[in-house]
Amino acid sequence: MIEPSPVRQLRLVVTADDYDEALRFYRDVLGLPERAAFSSPDGRVTILEAGLATLEITDPGHAEYIDEVEVGRRVAGHIRVAFEVDDAPAVTATLADAGATVIAEPTRTPWNSLNSRLAAPGHLQLTLFTELGEDA
Repeated sequence: MIEPSPVRQLRLVVTADDYDEALRFYRDVLGLPERAAFSSPDGRVTILEAGLATLEITDPGHAEYIDEVEVGRRVAGHIRVAFEVDDAPAVTATLADAGATVIAEPTRTPWNSLNSRLAAPGHLQLTLFTELGEDA
């Protein structure tokens, strides 16, 4: 039997120089639903839902391998955000039209997913991936 985790939620916090642009991109273009928004005399924060959260820990060698598969060279920093989407090519095009820079177009990976790489608002590097399934 698997013991329940003491952690109830993973929340990635991004400090974006252009808050309005980042909020527009992630909420309005990528479509992450808004859970809550708060303001203080000094600023604003919006919490967006992003489906199931996992924390992926990799060592430098495997991170380099992932970059090689997805992009062809080492490009990511120590943090990269990955979103599973239904149609990686379509979402890649949508995000590119909204201002993201495509680093690598969707590529079939050895782990049988279709992955693209983008540079996005908030100085985040994104992987968009679509699982292709056992028979793909």
